[in-house]
Amino acid sequence: MTAQIIDGKALAEELRQGFKARVEALTAKGHKPGLVVILVGADPASEVYVRNKVNGCLTIGMHSEKITYEATVDQDTVLNKIAELNADPNIHGILVQLPLPKHFDEEKVLEAIAAEKDVDGFHAENVGALAQGNPRFIPCTPYGVMKMFEKGNVDLTGKEAVVIGRSNIVGKPMALLLINAGATVTVCNSRTKDLLSHTRRADILVAAVGKPKFVTADMVKPGAVVIDVGINRLPDGKLCGDVDYAGCLEVAGQITPVPGGVGPMTITMLLANTIEAAERKAGL
Repeated sequence: MTAQIIDGKALAEELRQGFKARVEALTAKGHKPGLVVILVGADPASEVYVRNKVNGCLTIGMHSEKITYEATVDQDTVLNKIAELNADPNIHGILVQLPLPKHFDEEKVLEAIAAEKDVDGFHAENVGALAQGNPRFIPCTPYGVMKMFEKGNVDLTGKEAVVIGRSNIVGKPMALLLINAGATVTVCNSRTKDLLSHTRRADILVAAVGKPKFVTADMVKPGAVVIDVGINRLPDGKLCGDVDYAGCLEVAGQITPVPGGVGPMTITMLLANTIEAAERKAGL
């Protein structure tokens, strides 16, 4: 059996085409969606992510800008800029690219963003709303995964779902979304004892552990839906996920590739959140 591939790149493009009309409608009413991305330091991976986010906005007619600071910048300078953006009626989404330099209090910076402009969904108020099953903004990567389930006609009700990874960015919100969708959810990590006993019974397996090719074919239940959130660079420069794709392709029922799977969906759902923020502001 060879798994059906869930093509995140194609789905992302399909969704973005639909976003254009919403952006045009908002712009015509004087509410052009605006996203500001703040980048502190010169981490090469972060610079690529930020460029892709800004370009993604511009391609569909949104306003977007990048604000860059040296890694040595004082935290208060960034907090003052966030306060200024919170008060700007033309900005609907504010995003601080993580990770931040070590002298920053990451939690304090994220909490400084107005909850109604927190398009990453990391503010405690938004996390709480997600936990209650009534989210304002869904963190972009898990949001993208849910759209992929929808595209693949994956019924989550009553299914055994295992999430490997417990980060605030992916693992925890992913688990909450699966719970809200009616799945029975187990959250594991790389140190979970007898991890195979959990993964082998999973109808839905989400790998977000940050270890290249961590999930092997013997860990996957035949016919399971395997979602690979990881993106790792191998010594030869090639990209791979947290799943041994070649091996798991022969066991899974559906699987996401890396690259071209979850990655394109993350930025797409950031655009979705920013458009939703603008629509709320416009009273739509």
